Amino acid sequence: MKFIKPKKLQKGDTVGIISSSWGGPNTFPHIYEAGLLLLKEMDLQIKEFPTTKANAKYLYINPEIRANDVNEAFLDEEVSAIFASIGGDDSVRTLPYLDADAIKSNPKIVMGYSDTSILLTYANQQGLVTFNGPSIMAGFSQMREFPSAIKHVEDMLFNTNDNYVYKPYKEYVDGYPDWAEEGNTGKVHEKKFEYLQWSWLQGTSKVDGELFGGCIEVLEFMKGTDYWPVKEFWDGKILFFETSEEKPSPDNVKYMLRNYGVQGIFEEVKGILFGRARDYSIEEKKKLDEIILNVVKKEFGYSDLPIVTNMDFGHTDPQFIMPLGCTLEIDCEKKRVSLLESPVRE
Repeated sequence: MKFIKPKKLQKGDTVGIISSSWGGPNTFPHIYEAGLLLLKEMDLQIKEFPTTKANAKYLYINPEIRANDVNEAFLDEEVSAIFASIGGDDSVRTLPYLDADAIKSNPKIVMGYSDTSILLTYANQQGLVTFNGPSIMAGFSQMREFPSAIKHVEDMLFNTNDNYVYKPYKEYVDGYPDWAEEGNTGKVHEKKFEYLQWSWLQGTSKVDGELFGGCIEVLEFMKGTDYWPVKEFWDGKILFFETSEEKPSPDNVKYMLRNYGVQGIFEEVKGILFGRARDYSIEEKKKLDEIILNVVKKEFGYSDLPIVTNMDFGHTDPQFIMPLGCTLEIDCEKKRVSLLESPVRE
């Protein structure tokens, strides 16, 4: 499949904000508005849809209405990009109401993470490059704490870079202080951790493939449904996973990975990347690495498949943008991960 790239963002472009999962903007409006303010400081215009700031209970009982806003955002000629307000755990129920023709006929930047993996993987299977990256409330709202993350967003969405090398951030945090306290708006936890090295668990070669993945728990919601990729889709992919703020145990991750092994997916992909697990201790991170390696290498016998963990994407801040459908290279000898093509076009 040749994936369609969206146009790059330009100053003055309009970003459509959707709440396809949970009504976070209505629940914590101060956190939401802080995220919008940063977009405005980047010279972007904002367009909200009917459900963007709707009551969380109303959104929960109306997945079709949430999906309609997604469809309308793609159809809207004024909108250049679509950003998720926040994640959640419920967007899987929007899948039957998404308009595949509207989405694939109107390629544009669509970005979020966590539960937004549902929309990103769905649109990617329609042939679009999609973007696993910060949401308005969990990412943009706190991004002033990490100027290098703002530059990363600009590099990925406003510029065309045919070869982009991912470089680790110098520090990271696990989550945010209580959003119910308005004084915590825009803040991250005071304790910032120094750069934790990526873990190169195995692999000696240089491989490349098209990125595909998302939140490992959310992808579980799709397994066994008509929306799960067919086996041919996995051929040549580089698979990436991240874990949520619910902190699945290393054993739970083991059970999820075994399913991919039984499906024969490890045989098809060129490499596996894992984001830094949020709220894990150093000991838990080491155990997770041991489990990942044991499942892939010992239980299923793929001892040459490159595996890199503790990378800067997912539920820790700041995070990388990972464009589904773009060719990424893993160079095990040089310990380098890079995009071989721009995720956006002129």
